[in-house]
Amino acid sequence: MTQNFGTTKLTPIRDDNRAAASILQHVFAALTAKGYDPVAQLTGFVLTGDPTYITSHDNARSMICRLERDEILEELVRSYFRVDPVQY
Repeated sequence: MTQNFGTTKLTPIRDDNRAAASILQHVFAALTAKGYDPVAQLTGFVLTGDPTYITSHDNARSMICRLERDEILEELVRSYFRVDPVQY
């Protein structure tokens, strides 16, 4: 007998598989250019959703606000495990 314990399955957004990666790279570069610790700043943004963690330099804040936080987290996990987005 199969039991369902209420697990939720997220379905990835397929519009542009590389958009999140490209935006994250751009934001990382902008944070670095302004002297911020990009890992700490991106972590703060993902945890809170507060856009003030991201510099407005080079339009980085505007760009990252186009993404949902779950898209950002999904891209970070995909990148960490080096998983091709087309696989799923």
